[in-house]
Amino acid sequence: MSTKKRILFIAQEMSPYLDLTEYANMVNKMAIKSNEAGLEVRVIMPRFGNINERRHRLHEVVRLSGINIVIDGDDYPLIIKVASLPNARLQVYFLDNEDYFKRKGVFADDDGTFYDDNAARMVFFCKGALETVKKFGWPPDIIHCSGWMTSLIPVYLKTAYKKEPVFAQTKTVFSMEPNSFKDKLGATFIKKAIISNQIKEKDLELYKDGTNSALNRGAAKFADAVVLAGEKVDKKTLDEVKAEKGKIILPYKKENEDLVDYLQLYHQLLGVK
Repeated sequence: MSTKKRILFIAQEMSPYLDLTEYANMVNKMAIKSNEAGLEVRVIMPRFGNINERRHRLHEVVRLSGINIVIDGDDYPLIIKVASLPNARLQVYFLDNEDYFKRKGVFADDDGTFYDDNAARMVFFCKGALETVKKFGWPPDIIHCSGWMTSLIPVYLKTAYKKEPVFAQTKTVFSMEPNSFKDKLGATFIKKAIISNQIKEKDLELYKDGTNSALNRGAAKFADAVVLAGEKVDKKTLDEVKAEKGKIILPYKKENEDLVDYLQLYHQLLGVK
């Protein structure tokens, strides 16, 4: 490529910082492979409380911190930290907030009880990630989202951030993973998810049940391409995606060490042969 294309990975987990599922290692590999292939790569993920800042050498980016994220009328300060991915020349940015990410549990407490503010935490992360990109002034050609916690990114880009110049050329990819929780995000989820006047309740119709399947359905609907990130993805959601005309789908491969198909997908979205 004559000029470097930019790809941003927004993920809820990534090795070596947080390994909730096998896909954390895949995100690591995709970022490194894309970087080696000549793409300009950055990563954004939450700074969950069980991520060891000292071991991974995280430090606050003062010039980027100081944004306030408004959720349902309340302000939450966004703290941005950064680390260099080991063995790769690329930056990983961590979004932090005292209320949402200091606890040691990721999505549930020690008893396995799903946090009742997981909906707000997701909205904070998705909105915070896009606001961080605006502050970067770094227009991504592709945003690859992975994990249910990133599932609002595709709809936000098509609604609340549709007229933002930094996202004018951005294509989105959503990695649809097997369902990882059986709870619901609660009755106020949609109210919290409406972060601007550009979003209508009907835009979030597919998300409204607040289940893992509903989040996948919504993200898959608004993304430009869907990656099947496991053998046991929800069949109903998969059937809906397959039925949608023009949707690019990357099938699941159990053995996928070279990631050539991922690079081909990115090139297809970028219009590069």
